[in-house]
Amino acid sequence: MRHLMSPLDFSVEELDELLKLAQDIEAHPDKYAHACDGKKLATLFYEPSTRTRLSHEAAMLNLGGSIMGFSSASSSSAAKGESVSDTIRTISCYADICAMRHPKEGAPMVACQHSTIPVINAGDGGHQHPTQTLTDLLTILNVKGRLDNMTIGLCGDLKFGRTVHSLITALVRYTGIRFVLISPEELRLPEYIRHDVLDKMNIPYEEVVRLEEAMPKLDILYMTRVQKERFFNEEDYVRMKDFYILDKEKMKLAPEDMYVLHPLPRVNEISVDVDNDPRAAYFRQVQYGVYVRMALILTLLDIHVD
Repeated sequence: MRHLMSPLDFSVEELDELLKLAQDIEAHPDKYAHACDGKKLATLFYEPSTRTRLSHEAAMLNLGGSIMGFSSASSSSAAKGESVSDTIRTISCYADICAMRHPKEGAPMVACQHSTIPVINAGDGGHQHPTQTLTDLLTILNVKGRLDNMTIGLCGDLKFGRTVHSLITALVRYTGIRFVLISPEELRLPEYIRHDVLDKMNIPYEEVVRLEEAMPKLDILYMTRVQKERFFNEEDYVRMKDFYILDKEKMKLAPEDMYVLHPLPRVNEISVDVDNDPRAAYFRQVQYGVYVRMALILTLLDIHVD
């Protein structure tokens, strides 16, 4: 039995297989419509979510399975003080696979140690968000045709942004990857990722404050929102939230084949006037998220469709 806690849980070869399966699901959805008949997915979301929870649920429904779960800690027995380990032991009696989002780093890891069903980490604190990373990789592969030899700009909240942390750890395994880290000083990429991942693997990167400076160099621009829920005080959040706003004028600085990704939700860091630019890939990214989670569910349940 396998779990997904981090993008590193899959080798590059396994990732390539997973992405190939997701592309086949996109091309032939009818072939997979009954692959999970009789199977149940439990979504255990201790934090609010729209895309991650609903895309896992859509993925299972598209495969012919059924869903159950809760969408906040207050609507579960966690509100009564039940531990994660007891919750997962219980859920293991009801479902075949589960996706868990939790505000505490490491909570899904605790769950998988006590679970008798596969556990998908759907985001834990500021730590990892591996299914978003799978979505990002599929999006980059589909819009650029490759996952190697490119310059990726990561912009915004690089300190608390778990999507950024997961994407870096996944992409550094491909050859010819370079990063431009675009953030204010207060939201720089954590030192442990810079030293333990980028420096350790000799991955070229530069840190800049101005988005305009980075735009002409990029193959992919990955925008993130400044996350209010990760700040300890309102004053710091208000100071940071409008630091970067991508608009039509800034897009003029970018190459014709540079695509913009965003894990969503956005607040105001991408102006709506960018939405109609053919390089805006963030809503396509949402759709790819369903296909890749379908592929992940099939992989973890070891279901093969001929």
